[in-house]
Amino acid sequence: MSLLTVGTVAFDKLESPFGKTDKILGGAATYISMASSLLGVKTGLVSVVGGDFPQEYIDLLKSKNVDLAGLEIVADGKTFFWEGKYHNDLNTRDTLTTELNVLETFNPVVPQDWKNADVLMLGNLHPLVQAGVLEQMENRPKLVVLDTMNFWMDCAWEDLMAVIKNVDVISINDEEARQMSGEYSLRKAARKIASMGPKTVIIKKGEHGALLFQDEQVFYAPALPMEEVFDPTGAGDTFAGGFSGYLAKTNDFSFENMKRAIIFGSALASVTCEKFGTESLQNLDVEALNDRLNDFRELMRFEQIEF
Repeated sequence: MSLLTVGTVAFDKLESPFGKTDKILGGAATYISMASSLLGVKTGLVSVVGGDFPQEYIDLLKSKNVDLAGLEIVADGKTFFWEGKYHNDLNTRDTLTTELNVLETFNPVVPQDWKNADVLMLGNLHPLVQAGVLEQMENRPKLVVLDTMNFWMDCAWEDLMAVIKNVDVISINDEEARQMSGEYSLRKAARKIASMGPKTVIIKKGEHGALLFQDEQVFYAPALPMEEVFDPTGAGDTFAGGFSGYLAKTNDFSFENMKRAIIFGSALASVTCEKFGTESLQNLDVEALNDRLNDFRELMRFEQIEF
């Protein structure tokens, strides 16, 4: 099974109560592809960077077995850059700088070898870009997952509604779900969003876990209480990569298996938060990942209750 993701490959400059960085590797497609490749899933990436993008970052992604045939390098351009500062609770942040650079005119091209990918993960980009990638697929993927944000709801609503009709799963946070649906209750919000197209709705609640909705079925995965959280940047994208990558790995898209995929994505996201940027993902091994999955198992396990 194979997974193709489209999204940003970027520079991030971060500050949290626990430290700060200079420009480091970031971007939605970076986190998604690294999370997916950890599973041994054949993973491809479609994105764009400038001539300022270091060879060491390209080598890093290749070392994680991420196929970069779809990575466009604009020699005389600059890579997308985002700078942010997190508040003490790490749930809120201020965007200090956003420089679209080469992303502003990005027109993604799916390599021929990836036009029949089994799973397509549409990272957070303009809905027209997401739709353009979907249209380039020769056969519809077995599963199409879409991530989006309130910015596109504000400025590209009609385009967003058009692409949502053609996806299987949408992943958004609770604030975005309420905005998209006009409903405060997340269960009602999920039902209304599902009526727009996606059969399955994932609503992320940050440090409070994630909800999975499909028809009238609901599953809740808590977030693992962490002793150290340095940087939540990329946690949602890592979650999406772990979720979609697990489904690609197992070739099972049932609701029951999506429950396991939610846990897998949550485990990887918790690892990401322990260091700045992709550092934790870079150094994660199978033993450490299994330990984290066991932590989730213990967190959720209880005996039958009788009274």
